[in-house]
Amino acid sequence: MTGSTPPWKRRSLRQGVDQGPSDGPHRARDDERGSSETGASLEPVADRVDLPAQTGTTRTPAPVARRRAAAVRERAREGARKGGSRARAALAYLTDRIIENAPRVPVRDLATLRRQFPGLGPEELADKLVTGAASATATVGAGVGAAAMLPVPPAMPTELAAEITGVAAIELKLIAELHEVYGVRPPGNLKERSTAYLNSWSGERGIDAKKPSTVSGALNSQMKQQLRQQIMKRTVRNLPNLMPFLVGAAVGAVMNRRDTRKLAERIRKDLRRIQVRWDELPQLPALETPANPLQLEK
Repeated sequence: MTGSTPPWKRRSLRQGVDQGPSDGPHRARDDERGSSETGASLEPVADRVDLPAQTGTTRTPAPVARRRAAAVRERAREGARKGGSRARAALAYLTDRIIENAPRVPVRDLATLRRQFPGLGPEELADKLVTGAASATATVGAGVGAAAMLPVPPAMPTELAAEITGVAAIELKLIAELHEVYGVRPPGNLKERSTAYLNSWSGERGIDAKKPSTVSGALNSQMKQQLRQQIMKRTVRNLPNLMPFLVGAAVGAVMNRRDTRKLAERIRKDLRRIQVRWDELPQLPALETPANPLQLEK
C-alpha cells in the first residue's frame, strides 16, 4: 500500500507502551511518542512534594561561619577603638609638652634685636628672623629624616614628637620676636604672653591688642582644641620625614622650611596692619628671662 511502512522497518512493540491507533499529533502512535503514564514533570521545584524540602542551612551561612565573621568584626572594632585612644593620648601629650615649653622659649626684645642687627629697618630685620627660623626648622626636619635610616622602628613616634615640639618652639620664638619688631608686644607677664603666642601659632594669625580674642592669656577648651588641630596638621605633614635612605631628610628639610615661611608670612601680614613705628614706641621694659630656657636650633 502506498505510503505504508514496510514490515521490516516497523518498530517492535515494547512492553508498557500504547498500542492504539495512529491518531496522535502528526499521525504518530503513542509508542512513538512515549508512554502515556505520568513521567517527568515540568512543574517548579518549589511545588514538588516528592523532593526533600530545602533547609535554612542551604540559604544562610552556617552558625560557625556567622560566629567567626562576628568575631572578626568585633576585633576590628576593638582595634579601631584602641588605635583612636592611642592617637588621642599622643595628641594630648604633645599638646601638654608644647604648652609647658612655651614659657621656656627665649625671646629677644626689640632693643636686643636692634643691637644684634644694626642698621636694619623693621622689614629687613623681620626677613632676617624668618630666614634664621626657617633654617632652624629645616635642620630639625633633616635630623629626624636621617634618624629614619636607623633600624629602630619603635623610636620613630618619639622622633616625630621631638620634631613637632622642636619646630613649635622655634616658630613660637619667631612669632614673639616678630611682634617685638613690629612694635605690638601683647600685654601681660611671661606666662600670659606665652599663651597669647600659642594662640597665634595655632591660629596662624597675629595678635591684636584691640581684639581680646587674640590676646587671651588663659588656655580655654576652645584654644586647646585649636592647638590640637594644629599639632595634628603638622603631624600629618611631617610623616614623609620618616622615609628611609635620606629621602626623608630632604623632604623634612624642605617641608619645614616652607611651612615656617608660610606661617611667618601670615603673621607679618596681620602685624603690618597694626604696626607701630619705632620712633613712636613707648619705653617698654626688657623681657623676662625664662628660669629654664630651651636650647633651640640656630
